[in-house]
Amino acid sequence: MAARDPLAAYNAKRDFTRTGEPPGKKASSKTGNLFIVQKHDATRLHWDFRIEVDGVLKSWAVTRGPSPDPEDKRLAVQTEDHPLSYAEFEGTIPESEYGGGTVMLWDRGTWAPIEGKSAKDLEDGHLHFRLDGERMKGEWLLIRLKKRGNEKRENWLLRKIDDAFAAEGDILVERALTSVLTGRTMAEIAADKRSSHSLKGKRGADFAAEMQAASKHNARMSKAKSPRKKRSNAPLSAFQPVQLATLVDSVPEGRQWLHEIKFDGYRALIAAKGKNVRVFTRSGLDWSEKFSPLICHFASLDLPSCLIDGEITASDAEGNPDFSRLQAVLKRGHGEQGEEDALSFHAFDLLELDGEDLKPLSNVERKQRLAGLLADAPPPIHIADHIIGGGEKLLEAMCRAGQEGIIAKRADAPYLPKRTQNWLKVKCILRQEFIIVGMTKSNARRRPFASLLLAQREADVLVYKGKVGTGFNEELLDELAARFESLRREDRALEVPKAEARGASWLEPVLVAEIAFAEFTGEGRVRHASFVGLREDKKAEDVMPEKPVRVESPTEIIAISNRSRVIFPESGQTKGNLADYYAQLAPAMLPFLANRPVSLVRCPQGRAKQCFFQKHDSGSFGEHVHHVPIREKDGDSEDYLYVDDAAGILTCVQMGTIEFHGWCARTDDVEAPDRMVIDLDPDEGLDFADVKRAANDIRSRLSDLGLVSFAMLSGGKGVHVVVPLRRDHSWEAHASFAERFAKALGMADPEHYVANMSKAKRKGRIFVDWLRNQRGSTAVMPYSARARANAPVAAPIDWNELDDFDKASAFTISDAAALLKRSEGKLLRGWGVAEQSLPDV
Repeated sequence: MAARDPLAAYNAKRDFTRTGEPPGKKASSKTGNLFIVQKHDATRLHWDFRIEVDGVLKSWAVTRGPSPDPEDKRLAVQTEDHPLSYAEFEGTIPESEYGGGTVMLWDRGTWAPIEGKSAKDLEDGHLHFRLDGERMKGEWLLIRLKKRGNEKRENWLLRKIDDAFAAEGDILVERALTSVLTGRTMAEIAADKRSSHSLKGKRGADFAAEMQAASKHNARMSKAKSPRKKRSNAPLSAFQPVQLATLVDSVPEGRQWLHEIKFDGYRALIAAKGKNVRVFTRSGLDWSEKFSPLICHFASLDLPSCLIDGEITASDAEGNPDFSRLQAVLKRGHGEQGEEDALSFHAFDLLELDGEDLKPLSNVERKQRLAGLLADAPPPIHIADHIIGGGEKLLEAMCRAGQEGIIAKRADAPYLPKRTQNWLKVKCILRQEFIIVGMTKSNARRRPFASLLLAQREADVLVYKGKVGTGFNEELLDELAARFESLRREDRALEVPKAEARGASWLEPVLVAEIAFAEFTGEGRVRHASFVGLREDKKAEDVMPEKPVRVESPTEIIAISNRSRVIFPESGQTKGNLADYYAQLAPAMLPFLANRPVSLVRCPQGRAKQCFFQKHDSGSFGEHVHHVPIREKDGDSEDYLYVDDAAGILTCVQMGTIEFHGWCARTDDVEAPDRMVIDLDPDEGLDFADVKRAANDIRSRLSDLGLVSFAMLSGGKGVHVVVPLRRDHSWEAHASFAERFAKALGMADPEHYVANMSKAKRKGRIFVDWLRNQRGSTAVMPYSARARANAPVAAPIDWNELDDFDKASAFTISDAAALLKRSEGKLLRGWGVAEQSLPDV
């Protein structure tokens, strides 16, 4: 009997005189373990997952695409085997043919069953395997489901195993909008740009026709960056001075503070560009050679030019960062590094990216950009976790675990290369740096010294701070004694009480030690001191005492007068209620509002009385509201308002502001737009359900053009579709794309859309308002209150929850706690952040 042809079903379903798909012939790849995923926009959008087994591609149609979240099991319907030649197929299958629609090569790489398993396990209905693809990585599981009733198809589940490549949410499908083979979007593949069927230069009906043909209502995409970035020519970043934290004795209160673990390691800046990676200490020393294992890990990420701030640590036996272990690792060097000696890097800030200076951005926005940059980085590279508010609980947990303490950072603050009160450190036990100025003689025969004499600089004068005699083992004692030999001097470098100086040997004041101690005595001496380690990364001239300070909150800085004045008469909400809302939501709002020219809607007597827009200021707003000169159409320059912190927001509220509307550009370069806002404004007779359908449709059409977008309830009648963009295009290109997109929608579906703002032409339709994307125009900012009845709020939402809302004013200023919690949660993680450019259309 002849062997069954595994590709018979594949060949029988296709007419190869009509489709560009390859005929089915058995073959093998060079490695024999190829896997691919093809995004297939047929009758229903799905992702075809295929692995090479015995000369063919075993295939499953994954209806919602592969998810990296172990909690999210995806239905995978087994289909006919495909030939190996299908692994590079990308194009359009004619609508009249089997599987008609657009096909993108979405991922590719190699696969292997885990140890002890094999491809034959598929016959038993399961397969545990590893993937090494451009997008799908780590361990995965396929499990066959039992058939129900007369069910003919083979239903399986595809699930990610919890490992270093697992992640919450649906970021694989949401981020990956382009082909790994050609870099094209689904719209570009459908239009076949290689055959010159481009949208570029087409306007009006031609553009609309191409848009309509290309858009297949792909509503599966969502947030985050485009995976194939256009690299800039920015050089490798140079060292920059780092921001330092101020010591305080209590955790600052309020939601304007975010809190991180204070890692017990070496502060470091990572400069990376592709394979070129350098490591700098906080004082600017190049320690790339010392941290060569980390360099290899960063080089493997192939990052764009960037400068990352963080901490290098080594863990103790319990997995906690331990400074002594870190020093031991560095002392031994880095041959074949053992598991117990693995160095880790905890990234907590991003100073530069692709040549762009990010330091003026708010802390939370820099963290969002950092999370996007390192989203796919496996251990030992970590993004330092943080919480907003509730720092006391984190400090308690750190102290119970024997850790050093926490760092509190102002969520709205820029990065300043100096010690500031925007970064605060709260310690479980006191630890500071001291300069070693001498040592005392030991009576023990095998101990080279009894204790070390310590000092700190105060007003450029060395001041004696006491002794430390514990925390040494024999190896450390010998090492320090050897270091001291070349530093001996006859005289002392500072004044020391006679009783303390008796029997001392003096040293050049150049070595810095970290000392743990209980407190300073009344004489300024350390009590119960213990030696932690030498700080090779810190200079003696920088070692000064750290004294706790008190930090004022924004609500203490800005006094709100007339707090009981009713601003929203329908609900009775007051100016004080509005100020409290903005004080609480400032950490969520500032990543979008800060350093952006704004127009304010001011209603000094309340929303029901006279309100007006204001974009200029003669100086009456005070020091917390800033000005940026912008050239007007007549050639003259005018000062526009902007804010960069919570105090600036509250100052505006004090001056009667309810709404904040922002430009689609930032103050550091107002000629470079960075976000597009499409406002869906429904005619009076339309239901909110019509707006939701339109928003999803626009999202789909943008996705087909390779653009990720985000939804925001406007707080009024409609929905804003927000498209973040790289600042690599002009206002002319920005407005032109928005206008042509809106008009194309109107021409493609004139029953539902209109791009003309005329009330008469809008009858029964949705106005696709593209006008907010012109130079000088503004759009309401995320989390801004609205000057409407009951104080509604413009609220970012996830696309998957849009259908759950029945109005655009679902949230009000009374929902401050819920809105802040949402902004910090999994659902909105990465909202409004994407590294993408306008398509070439």
